Amino acid sequence: MLQVRDLTVEVGGRNVVQGASFVIAARDKVGLVGRNGAGKTSMFKVLGGDNPAAGGRVTRTGATGYLSQDPKATATDEGRTAVSHILSGRNIDSDLERIEKLRIAMEEEASERNVARYSRAEEEFRMKGGYSADSEARSIANGLGLKADRLDLPLRVLSGGERRRVELSRILFAGSDMLLLDEPTNHLDVDAKAWLLEFLRDYRGALLVISHDLDLLDEAITRVLHLDRPHEDDTGTLVEYRGTYSQYKRARAEDEARLAKMATMQAKEVARLQEVVDRFGAKATKASMAHSIEKRIARIQSGGVGPVRRERRITVRFPDPPQPGETVIRAHGLSKAYGGPAVFEDVAFDLGRGERLLVLGLNGAGKTSLLRILAGQTTANLGHFEWGHRVEAGYFAQEHELLDPSASLLDHMRRDLPPGSTLTETDLRGLLGMFGLQGEKVFQESGSLSGGEKTKLALAMLMTGRNNVLLLDEPTNNLDPQSRDAVAEALEGWKGSIIMVSHDTEFVRRLSPTKVLLMPDGQVDYFGDDWLELVSLA
Repeated sequence: MLQVRDLTVEVGGRNVVQGASFVIAARDKVGLVGRNGAGKTSMFKVLGGDNPAAGGRVTRTGATGYLSQDPKATATDEGRTAVSHILSGRNIDSDLERIEKLRIAMEEEASERNVARYSRAEEEFRMKGGYSADSEARSIANGLGLKADRLDLPLRVLSGGERRRVELSRILFAGSDMLLLDEPTNHLDVDAKAWLLEFLRDYRGALLVISHDLDLLDEAITRVLHLDRPHEDDTGTLVEYRGTYSQYKRARAEDEARLAKMATMQAKEVARLQEVVDRFGAKATKASMAHSIEKRIARIQSGGVGPVRRERRITVRFPDPPQPGETVIRAHGLSKAYGGPAVFEDVAFDLGRGERLLVLGLNGAGKTSLLRILAGQTTANLGHFEWGHRVEAGYFAQEHELLDPSASLLDHMRRDLPPGSTLTETDLRGLLGMFGLQGEKVFQESGSLSGGEKTKLALAMLMTGRNNVLLLDEPTNNLDPQSRDAVAEALEGWKGSIIMVSHDTEFVRRLSPTKVLLMPDGQVDYFGDDWLELVSLA
């Protein structure tokens, strides 16, 4: 299925992975884990064929389905329907499109020739199992939480979350021999996650997955590849563990404890031997002995475990916001459609200074569309809203569409500086450093970042302005647990107002919303713990 020999992966002129060798055979279920920025997504791009390897060899046998972290649709894809895109996984879409064209031609002119052409094409499609394939494609899409009425709409009118689920549906429908899935549970509610887990448990092919979803890693995999790269200036190596993610965590902790103990004992032995060298090295009669001991020290240091390097824990602090007026926003009768049925209609709400609004709703209910309207990225078809006095709003987009792939991290930080800002380059690098984005990485193009690193960059950019309102659309997507905790801790005590969309129950609990806006109906209610039960479901 997948054979990797002495693989080297390079990003920004630096080797992030070197000498990686492993085999994934039929029915293997493997998780690739490591900190944000360790190089997992970069390695996946090489394994999936998007990028060349800097060294070594990758051999794939059989058909491979590859879900990247940021799948991009082509201009041709944009105009096709969601179900047609899913069917393209088995090249059935062209047959269906041909039948549809012949049907339209027959309706426009019901000639004997047009009727015969349509009937012949439909019969051929039926004989090769096309209609059963269409039903299968719709069933997979339904399992992943896509509403039936959304499948016949063009891709261009779907939300970012819906488009990603369409792409995942296409890959699962294709029936590949091997799946490479990078964060497949992003944008999935609890029911869709459960369906996907069941699919992966029953899947007879090989699976290699990157995920921060602990349920998936515990239930769908039987082997872990840990990409060990504690710091940006390290070269990553792969360490293999058998068992589930929970079993890997225990084994990893034991390994780290053992290595730390060995490193301590080694350091004590080197110190003891050095003391002997210092005591006798100056004496002519003992010089030869001292020289021999120095060689022994060198052997210990070169062949030993070396100091144990721990992953850097990030600490995040959002700047204190300037105080706005008593009311930060009022929205009246907002409606939005994308050339089809309205996504939502007549949505109205208001938010006071320091309040926090949780926007809830099923996938496709218009949560992201609402935040994009408030952020000025799109306009409502009907209705309007007004920001309050001295309000400055910062927007975190879940699909990172505001990032320029060709611009460096530092350029992004400079771009968002408000007029008159006194922040220096050192200050900007400090803000990036809070998220572990430091050193030469600040000059790296954002297009080369992993999904977790893009999330960190986008969050750091919110700190450059004088924002007292944050619009957050799934801000914990792609973050490892430690980073997620750090961001939640930073926002817990922040004194500004927040309008947020999130499937992360623990994150929502810690941010303590004051109000709930239920989409697409626009119902507003005060937040209580009972709403938490719906966060992962909606």
